[in-house]
Amino acid sequence: MKNIDVTVVKRLIQEQFPDWSELEIKPVTNGGNDNRTFHLGNDMSVRLPSGEAYVPQVEKELKWLPILSKELSLPISTPLARGNPSKEYPFPWTVNKWIDGETLQLQNIHDLSQFAKDLGTFLNELQAIDTRGGPIAGKHNFYRGGNLAVYDPETRDAIKQNKDTLNGSLLNEIWELALNSTWVANPVWVHGDMAPGNILVKDGRLSAVIDFGILGVGDPSCDAAMAWTFFDAPSRKVFRNTLQMDEDTWNRARGWALWKALITYHSNRSSDKAIAEESYRIMKTIEQEYEFEETPDSEG
Repeated sequence: MKNIDVTVVKRLIQEQFPDWSELEIKPVTNGGNDNRTFHLGNDMSVRLPSGEAYVPQVEKELKWLPILSKELSLPISTPLARGNPSKEYPFPWTVNKWIDGETLQLQNIHDLSQFAKDLGTFLNELQAIDTRGGPIAGKHNFYRGGNLAVYDPETRDAIKQNKDTLNGSLLNEIWELALNSTWVANPVWVHGDMAPGNILVKDGRLSAVIDFGILGVGDPSCDAAMAWTFFDAPSRKVFRNTLQMDEDTWNRARGWALWKALITYHSNRSSDKAIAEESYRIMKTIEQEYEFEETPDSEG
């Protein structure tokens, strides 16, 4: 949906939450794609789905985030109120507690290995929470935590369509290894979109995790894709050790990272050079790590 701007948000607040109508409303920098986010005063934010596909996230977050937040040592997004559709805006929406912090970037981290340990610890806490009644991974969360094979056709196509610039045989080998196993243990909670834009830091340390719209219950491998998209080799090892991921789960995690890098590269190669180059860099990181692991004398 286009034209979700300050004017629309002001009208929604005035109509449905008049006690907050005098508070300043302004867009959040890098406010998201699935949802549009706005500051509401100093202590709250307004979060509005940008399209119908993201509407299921609203009720899911309203139900589960208050429950999950009680079991986690770090702050997460906390809904305060549910907004209703109006003539001007057709979907339900939420008002949330504002969480201070800087969006994660390499330059605002003091110690990358410590950050890897802290993020792994947070994910361990999330995965340990009781999943009874939780939303099983599926269409509602774009299959995060589900079977990676759902993305097999578009992954294969991206490799084929870019065979002039990519090492197709190696990428197919890595992808096939990721598809060779599935999660057989009990399902666990997954954030579903562990990316720098959804992670906050303060004073160089992990301080909060936000945007749980793709929350679900299933295979935790999808939440480890940051091992290749953000970490370097030493911190990647710390991250894996903290998560205590077995080889099959690690292979699937690498598959999630590869899938996203491939489709992003494919869709931006001719239109956005910077995004394409970053996706290409991620694929090279994946290849190098895979080849290093496959080298017989690389153990230890």
